[in-house]
Amino acid sequence: MNWVDLILNIAGLLLWLNWRAGKADPLGKRTPATLIGTLRSAAPQRTGRWDLPAVLGALIFLRAVLYWLLGPALRWAGILNLGVISLSFRSDWFGRILLFSFLSFALTLGIFYSCLILLSLLKGPKPIHDFVRMQLGQIDGWPDGVKWSLPLMVTTIAWWLVSWALEKMGIIPQPVSEAWRFGESLVIALQSYLIWKFPIALLLVLHLLNSYIYFGRHPIWNYVGATAETLLSPLKRIPLRIGKVDFTPVVGIALVFLAAEFAGRGIGLLYRRL
Repeated sequence: MNWVDLILNIAGLLLWLNWRAGKADPLGKRTPATLIGTLRSAAPQRTGRWDLPAVLGALIFLRAVLYWLLGPALRWAGILNLGVISLSFRSDWFGRILLFSFLSFALTLGIFYSCLILLSLLKGPKPIHDFVRMQLGQIDGWPDGVKWSLPLMVTTIAWWLVSWALEKMGIIPQPVSEAWRFGESLVIALQSYLIWKFPIALLLVLHLLNSYIYFGRHPIWNYVGATAETLLSPLKRIPLRIGKVDFTPVVGIALVFLAAEFAGRGIGLLYRRL
C-alpha cells in the first residue's frame, strides 16, 4: 500500500504539472488582436482550465476510499514521516485516512516545490530553467533572500494550521501552549531545507558522469554543468584535482550529506528540548 500511495502521489504531481503547464501555453490564451491570436493549435482540444484540478481532487478522494476499504484487511495505516515526528492515520476511520490522502499529496507537492526553489536560486541556463520559471511563476523573479526564506515560512504556517486538525482528531497530543505549537512548527519547517541534499547530489553526480562520459549535446547537460559549477564554486580554491581526475564533485557530495546529517541531528535535538 505504501508503494501504491507513492505511485498515486507521482500521478497526482504529473496532473498538477500538466495543469500548470497548460496555464502557461501561449496558444491557450490567444486573442484576435495579436498574430498568435490568429493561430489554431494543431493539438486536440485541451480540457477546461479546472478539469485537471478536479481530476486531482477525485484522485485524492477515491484513493482514500481505496485505503479505507483495503487498509483494515491488510492491517495497514497511513504514515507520514516528517523527520522529527511521524504521524499515523488509521485506515478504518474514513475521516482520518482522507486527511492522510490529502496530506500525503501535499507533502509530495511541497517537496517538489522546495526543490524548484533551490533550482531557482541556482539560476541555471535556458531552456531547462524555463520549466522552473513556468512552475514557480512570479516567485522565480523574487529576490534571493525571499526565496531562501520561503520553505521556512510556508512550512511553518502549513504545519501550524494542520496541527489544529490533527489535534482535534487525536493524532497528535494537545500542545502545552501556543508558543510551543509555534516552536514545533519552526523546527519541522527547518527540515524542509534538508530535502535539498537530494537534488544537489543528483546534479553533482550527473556532472561527474558527464565529465568523463559523452552523453551528447542535449541542453540538460549544459544545465547540469552550469548549476554544478555554481554549487562547487566555494571549493574551487582547494586543490582537489590530481592529474586528469577532479575530485571536487565527490568532495561536494560528501560535504552536502555530512552537513545534512549534522543539521538533522541538531534539529532533532532542538525538537526534543521544546
